[in-house]
Amino acid sequence: MKGELKMDVNEYLPLRDVVFNTLRQAILKGEMEPGERLMEIQLAQKLGVSRTPIREAIRKLELEGLVVMIPRKGAEVAHITEKDMRDVLEVRSTLEELAVELACKHVTPERVQELKAANKIFESAIASKDIMSIVDADVHFHDIIYSMTDNERLIQIINKLREQMYRYRLEYIKDGRSHSILISEHDDIINKISSHQVDEAKAVVKQHIQNQEKGIVRLLNK
Repeated sequence: MKGELKMDVNEYLPLRDVVFNTLRQAILKGEMEPGERLMEIQLAQKLGVSRTPIREAIRKLELEGLVVMIPRKGAEVAHITEKDMRDVLEVRSTLEELAVELACKHVTPERVQELKAANKIFESAIASKDIMSIVDADVHFHDIIYSMTDNERLIQIINKLREQMYRYRLEYIKDGRSHSILISEHDDIINKISSHQVDEAKAVVKQHIQNQEKGIVRLLNK
């Protein structure tokens, strides 16, 4: 494990959620590396908690695909595999294409301004070189598009996949070569949605996800 685990205690969250968030962030940031074992006793000692919230957190991390259970070994941080990545991004691409199609139908000048403001925040985050800030700004940009769909079921489905998508989004954004491309793609998405160009918006989003897939494959094959 790189460095020491630090738990950010939040008085408004149950302890099990604080533990889960701590371990999740450690995995996503690479502080806990793929293949690293999650030893309940060791983690409980490091975080100063009992084994119960550790066990509950590991179960939730397994559901998100960040942790796998290995027979006779126990829990360990999941490796990023090309197959898992393609499966997740295939689903994301389909959902994002539907989202921009619906957004084109419900777009208003006010929502376009929201998207433009979000992309400015995204650019500022890139300038800061803070990876987590860049990822969060990217998530915010896409969340505005989802909210424009006026389809609660679609938003619920996307939210259920949010954490699985997050890890691949993070890996792609770690590669600085993707940053200028992402800004340009966001601009294209805004332009197509604002002018109600459904087919063109879907094509841009599809390419947006395909570029993410290619970028991650490149990193995996290094």
